[in-house]
Amino acid sequence: MKRDEKAVNGDDRLAKISAICLGLPEATCEVSGHHVSFLVRKKVFAYFLDNHHGDGIVGLVSKVLPGDNAALIAADQARFYMPAYVGPRGWVGLRLDVGAVDWDEVAELIAHSYVMVAPKKLAEAVNVEID
Repeated sequence: MKRDEKAVNGDDRLAKISAICLGLPEATCEVSGHHVSFLVRKKVFAYFLDNHHGDGIVGLVSKVLPGDNAALIAADQARFYMPAYVGPRGWVGLRLDVGAVDWDEVAELIAHSYVMVAPKKLAEAVNVEID
């Protein structure tokens, strides 16, 4: 394990996100420095990012319905942000480094993202409706 991976693995926020993500059917994770990808059958459904490209943010990045990223950011710019690269393709970032984290909200974002990305049979096993 690389030195920077040890730093990420010691983060309690990552431990909680990992427990939520890896509790979903066939979910796996890949650690790459301060970046952890959560996948279902080789498709990413969530990222844990720590200072991604020097932005200073610790956040969860998840897939959302078209336009929901802009709506969430407009509603609460202190907590939601447009993540680099994937934001314009339907992803939103939730800051985990500002104020108290609402873990129910985190679980909901992760579950919705998973259902959008997972194969239909796996998505049906998760009790979430996509509007």
